[in-house]
This record gives sequence, structure tokens and C-alpha cells, in this order.
Amino acid sequence: MAVPAGKLEVDVEVKSNADRFWTIIRDSATIFPKAFPEDYKSIQILEGDGKAVGSVRLIEYGEGSPLVKISKERIEAVDEAKKVVTYSVIDGDLLKYFKKFQGTVSVTAKGDASVAKWWCEYEKTSHEIPDPHVIKDFVVKNFVEVDTFDLSKA
Repeated sequence: MAVPAGKLEVDVEVKSNADRFWTIIRDSATIFPKAFPEDYKSIQILEGDGKAVGSVRLIEYGEGSPLVKISKERIEAVDEAKKVVTYSVIDGDLLKYFKKFQGTVSVTAKGDASVAKWWCEYEKTSHEIPDPHVIKDFVVKNFVEVDTFDLSKA
């Protein structure tokens, strides 16, 4: 019996300006390990520039990540004007639980603030695997941390 595919999504209203928030998200390989070492030990760019379609990044997570400690991601699509990036997990711990895992981040202006949205599409390795709410919760935590980081620099 086939395991059904699923989708999760979450919107987080942040106080940061959309352009600044987007810049931090796009520069995550440089900023996240320094600003959020409890969540990210390192982010290495293995192919490309780390931002363009086809770029591959190896992410080593810190103690703040409850499920995944290592992940290799490929950027599948980017729209700088609309502030949207899509990535696929191509190797690492998450693939023990999911045959396919693709995430998308978008940032939309809302007055002087913005809305950060994340959604994922996934296919579980078995019916026993729970939906990836723990990943969604980690993303929400990261969005809040990025907002706090940005506001501390303003």
C-alpha cells in the first residue's frame, strides 16, 4: 500500500522589514551558524554560490534541532522579486523518515513588517512516520530568531 504524500505550512508574522528578513534568509549559510549556533553548527556550500538554483548546501545542525543533525539540500527555485526560495533535501537524516522532502520559504511585506511563510511537501518512508510537525516547529523558532536578530541590528 502506497504511503500518501503530505503537505504542512505555517505563516509567522514578524516585525522585520521584508527586504531585511529576506536578505538574512538568503545569507543563511553565513549568518545562521554565527547568529544561531545552538541550531546550526555549520552550513557548507558544496556546489554553486549557495543561493542560485542548483546550489547544494550541507547543513550540520546543533542541539536545538531535535530530529535532524545533518542534511544536504539543493536549491530548486528562486524568485528574488517575490522573495521565494524552494529547496529539496537530497541526503541526510531526514531521508530516513521521508522519501521526498521539499520546502519553500516566502517573505511578504505587511506594512512595515512582514509575513514569513514556510511549507513543505513530503512523502513518508512508512505509515508509522508522523507528519513533520517537529520540522515545522523548528522553522517557526528560526523565523522568530531571525526576526529578533534583525531587530537587534536595526
